[in-house]
Amino acid sequence: MAPVVEQDLPQNLPLQRVLSNPDGTIDTPPRAPSPVHQFGTLAVHAGTRPDPHTGAVIPAISLSTTFTQSSVGKPIGPYDYSRAGNPNRDNFEEAVAALEHARFALAFSSGSATTATILQSLAQGSHVISVSDVYGGTHRYFTKVAYAHGVKVTFSPSIELDIQTMITPQTKLIWIESPSNPTLSLVDIRYIATVAHQHGILVVVDNTFLSPYVQNPLDHGADIVIHSVTKYINGHSDVVMGVAAFNSEELFERLTFLQNAIGAVPSPFDCWLAHRGLKTLHLRAREASKNATAVAKALEASPNVLAVNYPGLDSSRYRHIALKQHRDGMGGGMLSFRIKGGHDAAERFCQNTKIFALAESLGGVESLCEVPAAMTHVGIPKEQREAIGVFDDLVRLSCGVEDSSDLVKDVLHAVEKAVVGPKIMNGIKSNGTG
Repeated sequence: MAPVVEQDLPQNLPLQRVLSNPDGTIDTPPRAPSPVHQFGTLAVHAGTRPDPHTGAVIPAISLSTTFTQSSVGKPIGPYDYSRAGNPNRDNFEEAVAALEHARFALAFSSGSATTATILQSLAQGSHVISVSDVYGGTHRYFTKVAYAHGVKVTFSPSIELDIQTMITPQTKLIWIESPSNPTLSLVDIRYIATVAHQHGILVVVDNTFLSPYVQNPLDHGADIVIHSVTKYINGHSDVVMGVAAFNSEELFERLTFLQNAIGAVPSPFDCWLAHRGLKTLHLRAREASKNATAVAKALEASPNVLAVNYPGLDSSRYRHIALKQHRDGMGGGMLSFRIKGGHDAAERFCQNTKIFALAESLGGVESLCEVPAAMTHVGIPKEQREAIGVFDDLVRLSCGVEDSSDLVKDVLHAVEKAVVGPKIMNGIKSNGTG
C-alpha cells in the first residue's frame, strides 16, 4: 500500500454510497475479478512472492518502523513509516482480499479495532441497525462507546422481519453476524443487502464464525466483511488481529485514512504469523466443520441436552440459509447447546471436559468451551441476553481439528458427569441418611 498523505484524503467523507439512479437502477462498486484458482491454491499463494534478491519462498519479516528516502518527501520504495504501511501487512491484506473476493482489505490490531474504525467513520447523529445476538465486545462498543460519540444503535432479534420498519433517514449502516455469537442464528444476507441498498445504506457482515472458506458475504451483496483474525484466519491462538475487506474505492480511501490516523495497526510479526496461518485455513475449516457436525449430532441425540444450535443440522431452522450461503452447506466449527440442570450444570460440563479447554475465543486448532452468560456475554443485562437465547445454561463450543471420535466422547462424558452425576450423588446421600 502506498504511503498515506493525510491532506490528500477528505476528513469527513460520508460512509454512504449514492445507490439510487434516476432510472431506479442501483449502483454498486466494481467487484474483484473472479479468481483463477481454487480456494486452497489462493490460500497458499495469494500475497506471497519469492524474494527477488534471495529467492526465499516465504517473505521475510520487515520489522523496520521507518524507511529511508532518496530526497525530502520521496521514499525509495512504497513505504515511509510502518504505521502507514508495511510489507508484511500488505502481503496479508492482499491474501485476505483474494479469499473474500474483494478488491481491498485493511488489517487492524484487533477485531474490536476493526469494529471501532468502521463505526468511527460515521458522522454524529448516524443510526445503525444491528442484529441483537452479537459478540459481547461488539455490543459493548455499540452501547457504551458509539453511543457516547453520538451514534445510535438499534438492536433487532429478527432483522429480516424488522428491517423495513427500523430504517430511518439517519440509518447509515446495518450490522450482521451470520452465524451470530453465540446462538448461531443466520441472516439472509442477500435480502438484507437488497433492502439496505434501496435506501443507500451499507451492510457490514462479521464473518468471524465461518471464515472466508465457508462463506463470502460480499458475494451475497454485503459492502464490508470483517473478521477477528485472532480466530479462524490465524487459527493458532497466538495472534490478536482484525481485518475488513470490501470493493468500494470510496471506502478504501476513508478507512485507509482512519487506519493510519487512529493507528490501531497490527505488528509486522503478527501479520506474518496470520498470513502463515491463513495458508492452511481451508484444511482447518473443513476439519473443524466436520468435527462440529459430529458433536452437534451427538448432543442432539442426548437426553441430557435441551437444544442444540448448529446450522449444519437438518433440524436447524436456518438450514435453508446455510445451504444457500455456506460452501457445500457446511455448518462451520462453532455450536452451542443448552444443558439440563441450569447454570450449575453448564459450569460442571466445562470443568469435566478433557479435550475441550475452558477458555474464551474460538477458531484455533484446539477445541474450546465456555459459558457465554458468565464469560463472553456477561456484560449484557440478563433480560437482554435471555431475549436473544443466551440463557445461563447455554454452553458454546469451538471445535478444533482433533479426531472427531475423541471430541464426541469428550462432550458426552462431560454431559453425563454434569447432569447425571449430581443426581447419583444426591441419591447416595439420600439413602445414607434414610
